[in-house]
Amino acid sequence: MIYLDNAATTKTAPEVVEAMLPYFTENYGNPSTIYSLGSTAKKAVNQARRTIAEAIGAKQEEIYFTAGGSEADNWALKATAEAYSQKGKHIITTKIEHHALLHTCEYLEKHGFEVTYLDVDGDGLVDLEVLKAAIRPDTILISIMYANNEIGTIEPIAEIGAIAKEKGILFHTDAVQAFGQIPLNVDELNVDMLSASAHKLNGPKGIGMLYIRTGVKIRSFVHGGSQERSRRAGTENVPGIVGFGAAVERAVRTMDEKIKKETELRDYLIGRIEKEIPYSRLNGHRTRRLPGNVNFAFQFIEGESMLIMLDMKGICGSSGSACTSGSLDPSHVLLAIGLKHEIAHGSLRLTLSEENTREEMDFVVEELKKIVTKLREMSPLYEDFMAKQGKGQ
Repeated sequence: MIYLDNAATTKTAPEVVEAMLPYFTENYGNPSTIYSLGSTAKKAVNQARRTIAEAIGAKQEEIYFTAGGSEADNWALKATAEAYSQKGKHIITTKIEHHALLHTCEYLEKHGFEVTYLDVDGDGLVDLEVLKAAIRPDTILISIMYANNEIGTIEPIAEIGAIAKEKGILFHTDAVQAFGQIPLNVDELNVDMLSASAHKLNGPKGIGMLYIRTGVKIRSFVHGGSQERSRRAGTENVPGIVGFGAAVERAVRTMDEKIKKETELRDYLIGRIEKEIPYSRLNGHRTRRLPGNVNFAFQFIEGESMLIMLDMKGICGSSGSACTSGSLDPSHVLLAIGLKHEIAHGSLRLTLSEENTREEMDFVVEELKKIVTKLREMSPLYEDFMAKQGKGQ
């Protein structure tokens, strides 16, 4: 198997599993208890919190554990809306956010809030002047993702944060795809809140976090107990938190080498596809993109058929976000960057890890060439296009 869907989830690293195991068995205590079994668990939670905070230049007490990135996004938006509704009811985001954020915005719109959805350019980048023009006296929050989960484009987050800070507006970034992949520092980025998820960086599923800058007055999201400094009730997922911390420690330690390897493989794969498969289009910014992200649209074919045929060859990819894999609609991200419906339907996202090799990339390209050729041979659209090309000659 060649696994190229690391944006959907990553393999939990062996050292992460090893770090977690004792907290399922001998160190299974509840961190809220006062006896030593609970104290051992509490120390492990605090150590993981410290590791994660240091990775982004935050304070330990600014890290709040959640059940994942979607919960963190929901918390940031809903709790900010509730806490700052007296100041205003206007929120700014983009048309290419993850559905965890877009659907939360739709929910808030039904409850009296106004949301401005910014357009992006053909590479998926936000225009800072358009952002400035969208700000109103009643704007209470700007939420823009750090890097897009489908096309890999990295947004100008530090510049956006500076604009928000100057205007006295809270700024949240969904950094689920970026955290642990590229260096992040919350002060340099001027962010007030940041979402992340462990399973995107070789950690376990079901654990994430929300960074909340000291002084941001958002309320608890889950009510019930005093866990997470009374902002998120519920017994802590100790094994998950320990695994998250171990995954972050690993990510920080290996980041430079990982970025170098993935970027080289990414550019090699992009180069071969562009050169050897006609009528293909690279989606996302060519250089301002995540190290391991490759996203192409292939004209005249349907993406789902391509995925099934790749799977038959042992290649795991996707046509977009894993959260929309059951949808027949084309990617909202690809439509937002200007692709027509019929082209957006022929998209393929391949997201790499440091374990992938050049030999695997060669195999993928060779199989992809055969698959695209076969699907186009069955496509009436391609037949018509080629007939017109022939007439034009």
